[in-house]
Amino acid sequence: MIKYAVAGLMALGILAGCTNRADRLTFDGHYYRTKVSKVDRQRDVFTVRIRDVAQSLDGAREAGRHAGNSYCVKTYGSSDIAWAVGPDTPPEQLRIVDNTLVFQGVCPQL
Repeated sequence: MIKYAVAGLMALGILAGCTNRADRLTFDGHYYRTKVSKVDRQRDVFTVRIRDVAQSLDGAREAGRHAGNSYCVKTYGSSDIAWAVGPDTPPEQLRIVDNTLVFQGVCPQL
């Protein structure tokens, strides 16, 4: 009986972590998986990796902008970002490798 209770609780925990597709934030009609990472343990310097860029470059750029803004607001309370490579970078200067777009920026330190 305890095995079934534990298995049921584990199943509920796994399902709670799933996001309803209708609740996903989309850009240009597509969902993009993004990942924000600190660079060299500096909280203010970060990269954003946007996967599935082939769906729409414009959508991927906006998804990256949103991820960067969210990170800086959460970390520093401001959406200001100094992008080294970002959503406003000319397309020919963007780094796209294996269908993944990479941005790099710096959050303001208040």
